Amino acid sequence: MSILSWSCSLQLMFVLFSILSFSLQASEPPLTLNYYESNCPNVLEIVRKEMECAVLSDPRNAALILRLHFHDCFVQGCDGSVLLDDTITLQGEKKASINKHALKGFRIIDRIKNKLESECPGTVSCADILTVAARDAVILVGGPYWDVPLGRKDSKTAGYALTDLNLPSSDEGLLSIISKFLYQGLSVTDMVALSGAHTIGMGRCVNFRERIYGDFESTSGLDPMSKTYLTNLRSICPPAGGEDDKETAMDYVSPNFFDNSFFHILLKGEGLLNSDQELYSSVLGTETKKLVQKYAENAVAFFEQFSESMVKMGNITNPETYVGGEVRKNCRFVNT
Repeated sequence: MSILSWSCSLQLMFVLFSILSFSLQASEPPLTLNYYESNCPNVLEIVRKEMECAVLSDPRNAALILRLHFHDCFVQGCDGSVLLDDTITLQGEKKASINKHALKGFRIIDRIKNKLESECPGTVSCADILTVAARDAVILVGGPYWDVPLGRKDSKTAGYALTDLNLPSSDEGLLSIISKFLYQGLSVTDMVALSGAHTIGMGRCVNFRERIYGDFESTSGLDPMSKTYLTNLRSICPPAGGEDDKETAMDYVSPNFFDNSFFHILLKGEGLLNSDQELYSSVLGTETKKLVQKYAENAVAFFEQFSESMVKMGNITNPETYVGGEVRKNCRFVNT
């Protein structure tokens, strides 16, 4: 199939997914900025203070919460299902292969929930807490602000079987990743902007081993700085395995600061994950390459689009929660 045919197919998929998304959301109650104005007016302040403590104690916590939010929204919508522990009657999402070693930060959400239960019991959903906490996490490490519409309900179910199906993997090809974003009602522009979240956070050896012993040399061109970087990566992550959980920053320039240096790294062909470098280096990535260049050249444009795309992602809903959803007392367990 030609590149042009792929492009036409993707456009058709986007139209179909957009129609589906609209039909599902048309009957759902809208999220609002003042949802807790009367019954829990201090909710935003409480979340912010707890996130300030978490990020001050360890800047990496910002990336952990942002990742949790992403992994929540791509499975059943932003319904807090990623926070559920396994029980006799429920299989949570935490132990799915793509999540098992990637997700942390649950105790931060627990602390925020405990504070809010003391302030206004049974009022603020875990799904809303995670969405606001992700916004505050970004701000606290230098990223942009955006208003967070509220009013989500917590799911009584989890989507274990959907996690590996819906979430992009580190070695996935560009077209497959695009299709997963389109399925969520997110555009190619949203995908590239949201990938910029990798300007903070760490990657595990198991997720970048294939990249550094594969096409890293061909994409980077291996100038002296790139050679040094590759040598360092290979010292962290040997080819034979056994060090799968060793980590390194996805943005080695400013790993604890939210900026556009991630896109500069892609321009140099030094993206840690194959899925990231594909945005710039794939022969099928004509549109994504232009967006990478744009955000590398213009940090303001990146911040503006990232904010817009985060709102859009945060508005992915689980229609079932509006019929059978709840406000959990404990984010780890469905109410009894």
